[in-house]
Amino acid sequence: MRHAIGPALFSLALLGSVGLQPAPVAATMVNTMVAPEQGAQISGRVLDLARKPISGALVILTCGQERLQQETTTNDHGVYVFRSVPEGQCTVQVLTGKADQSKVLRITAGARLRTNFELDPTIELERTIHVMPQPVEQKTSVGRTVSMEEFRNIPIGSSTGRDFTQIVESSATASRDSAGIDFGIRDASEPANREAYAHIADNPFIAPADRPLSTFAADVDTASYSNVRRFITQGQRPPADAVRVEELINYFDYDYATPREDKPVSVNWEIATCPWNEKHLLARIGLQTQEISAQKVPPRNLVFLLDVSGSMSSPDKLPLLQRAMNLLVDNLRPEDKVSIVVYAGAAGTVLSPTSGKDLPTIRNAIEALEPGGSTNGAAGIELAYQLARRSFVRKGINRVILATDGDFNVGVTGEGELVRLIEEQRKSGVFLSVLGFGQGNLQDSQMEKLADHGNGNYAYIDDLDEARKVLVEQAGATLVTVAKDVKLQVEFNPAKVDGYRLVGYENRLLADADFDDDTKDAGDMGAGHSVTALYELIPVGADSGRKPRPAAKLRYQRRTPAAAPSNEWMTVAVRYKEPSSSTSRRFEVPMTGQPNSLHSASDDLRFAAAVAAYGMELRGSEHRGRTSLRMVRELAEGARGRDTKGYRAAFIELVEATTRLDDRKISRRRE
Repeated sequence: MRHAIGPALFSLALLGSVGLQPAPVAATMVNTMVAPEQGAQISGRVLDLARKPISGALVILTCGQERLQQETTTNDHGVYVFRSVPEGQCTVQVLTGKADQSKVLRITAGARLRTNFELDPTIELERTIHVMPQPVEQKTSVGRTVSMEEFRNIPIGSSTGRDFTQIVESSATASRDSAGIDFGIRDASEPANREAYAHIADNPFIAPADRPLSTFAADVDTASYSNVRRFITQGQRPPADAVRVEELINYFDYDYATPREDKPVSVNWEIATCPWNEKHLLARIGLQTQEISAQKVPPRNLVFLLDVSGSMSSPDKLPLLQRAMNLLVDNLRPEDKVSIVVYAGAAGTVLSPTSGKDLPTIRNAIEALEPGGSTNGAAGIELAYQLARRSFVRKGINRVILATDGDFNVGVTGEGELVRLIEEQRKSGVFLSVLGFGQGNLQDSQMEKLADHGNGNYAYIDDLDEARKVLVEQAGATLVTVAKDVKLQVEFNPAKVDGYRLVGYENRLLADADFDDDTKDAGDMGAGHSVTALYELIPVGADSGRKPRPAAKLRYQRRTPAAAPSNEWMTVAVRYKEPSSSTSRRFEVPMTGQPNSLHSASDDLRFAAAVAAYGMELRGSEHRGRTSLRMVRELAEGARGRDTKGYRAAFIELVEATTRLDDRKISRRRE
């Protein structure tokens, strides 16, 4: 855990120096909880005596003899969350500027503790103001400079000077202090919510006799999962179109066999009973690339393309972005180079190519960023690629990392124009990664397309832990491309399969002819990446009530496909290109044998099925069958496996949070 002891401790010390003392503790309680997993979490709600949520309350977590502290503020629903809490005794203190309260908690490894606070807002906090002998200026965490005279009048609970470790819980309310003072975090003319998601229509069942081939591009994006988590954490279900089931599935690692030396990608497969329809089968196809050791990672030429427009001012955007970029900077080597391009109304270079051995210069350039202006993303893209080409490293990693909320409103703004711009730039051999930040303005559809057409990946950063996962733990998969334009084409045997349905990948579907067309763009896989696809199958003879609708009869065509060998369910063909090649290679693998029962299936298949079912439940899919959140939780709990990093355990907690959210809605309707 990287403890935040800078701006957070300064803000508390400064409050004391000017006489803003917290109110006496209203209540002290001791709670103990034991759980087997590593990585404790504390969450809860802050309510008034009428059990209405209190938003914008400052919540301070203090742990251990070292008195290490984290801060966050409650969101619109009064919710706060602290993750990665160390073992030992911790104190959670709530400061509202009126009635305050604290609780003492004893935390063990893997604890999941929920503790609520109920405060009496009628009790006023007494303050004494002491004038400083000289004016003092201090940099706030949102990049704005305020005088001590200004800071002195900010009520406790303001976002100014706070630590941003738990950004996702802060919500848009953190942009405004408890007295309603606006710090310019959102333009008053800006709509409250401009988030945009592409419409998704679930894939239907198809009869192999009508269409024996299913073709799609590999997808390694994970943005949808962390974005869904953001919605649930803030007390609401996500929009259906924000849920891309394949990205939920591919957020997790699976135990797939690594490829042979002659191929960069291996194919793994398994068939078992479908958990949401026992008369159907579930086929899992897993691609895996070879991992690469840190010592073998080639030199990196990275250009950070950072959005510093006015829409990036809120705490979950530019401040979190700066902390995320510093995580990546901490892992640079002397042979690596970093450049920084920023864009708002115009674009500019704030750091020319700089060696990884000069970390202070890189960090200082990141910390000096301040938001303001409109958003000319196209100008920034052109300048970033220009800088990347100038410092191009042969046989190295050349990549632009675009970090933004996706709001391009100046210059080239149309999605089609931006995609064509990216397609033209990728010819240089420079790839693109896109990191999404923030809420209320997230242009998800546009950002996904830019990453797809830039030979890169798209991730959404909802907190610092996610930044660490994407930019540190998975740096090889994120930055080192080993196979590009990866396509899959599955041919089904009509003697075994009456109908099939690809679960997810709706916006990755390709025409069958595109599989052999090397000019057609597809997905890219990095070192250590895995891609998982699920097909729901209707076996021949199954009376499932879900027969695929037959195609219209053709007058001039005879469609009588010859049956393949009876032990083959399907054949999986894969096409890919070497990172520097424009010509693809092809190989195929038949899927044979008897299906497993769900009970005897691998942990990986059952866990992937649980995640897929969760996505279908959130989407309200017509194909979800007997899916329920209880079924999802039980299936996932039984398939956690080794889970060394705790991501599967965190998914189970997410399902439980969704269940509690639904239960509260039902309770309110009954009231």
